[in-house]
Amino acid sequence: MENRITQLFTIQYPIIQAGMIWCSGWKLAAAVSNAGGLGIIGSGSMYPEVLRDHIQKCKASTQKPFAVNVPMLYPDIQKLIQVIIEEKVPIVFTSAGNPKLLTPILKNCGIKVVHVVSSAKFAKKAEDAGVDAIVAEGFEAGGHNGREETTTLCLIPVVCEAVKIPVIAAGGIGSGKAMLATMCLGAEGVQIGSRFVASTESSGHINFKQRLIDSQEGDTMLTLKEITPVRLIKNKFYNDVQQAYERCATTDELKELLGRARSKKGMFEGDLDEGELEIGQVCASIKSIKPAAEIIQEIVDEYNSSLKNIKAI
Repeated sequence: MENRITQLFTIQYPIIQAGMIWCSGWKLAAAVSNAGGLGIIGSGSMYPEVLRDHIQKCKASTQKPFAVNVPMLYPDIQKLIQVIIEEKVPIVFTSAGNPKLLTPILKNCGIKVVHVVSSAKFAKKAEDAGVDAIVAEGFEAGGHNGREETTTLCLIPVVCEAVKIPVIAAGGIGSGKAMLATMCLGAEGVQIGSRFVASTESSGHINFKQRLIDSQEGDTMLTLKEITPVRLIKNKFYNDVQQAYERCATTDELKELLGRARSKKGMFEGDLDEGELEIGQVCASIKSIKPAAEIIQEIVDEYNSSLKNIKAI
């Protein structure tokens, strides 16, 4: 599986675990890296010193490369960046913002930078900003999402055509077959979120994990575009949001309904009614909670067997 992504990150498999808020701490990142992928610590839910603690624990648990995801919506982002630089994190994934703001700072410190986009237009801007690779994330993805509503199947080819740097596919990928499909479209790696939420090392609450594996087709929806588009599982909170739309609530009213720590309440504390349960459409095909290493091996085995079957046609 050696290609530009495995070479860039010095990893065995071009499988990247997404940096998911409340679900991807040091235990998951270390487990994925130890299994041959690239583990990512999700800093979006962390204070700077909490992030430092996770980085140090991850360093103590793996000798392999790992990364930190930094959502640029974070209010004290410079404090997070300072921790990342001080702790000599080798790779940073940025998202939800202008890559020109952080890429030069990180690259000057010898850090490899990857930016998450949802369109070919922003992929080109990220390349122009100097990032080393791009994550092209389709409409199927969980959590914060693009407004374009372009599916992964349509997004990957146009992004690969628009840029010369390596492209990592994301959104709706939870199996070796899906990985192979995106690689056929031009991607050189995959970023997987929802499948790793349902891992034993994920820091997501067991209630959230169980709700994930119990989910069916159509149980997720992209909403709250007026604030930041997010895909989540339909529950009481989601129904409250829909009722707000029906009465033509203003953006300020929607923000008030969302409030603070709504995602923490759902994903980390396990409140399945009042919490925001961010997850991707692929959750309907996830039916078990397994160790991260086992998940990676299943993906790799299925990828190889599917590739063999295609060659035999």
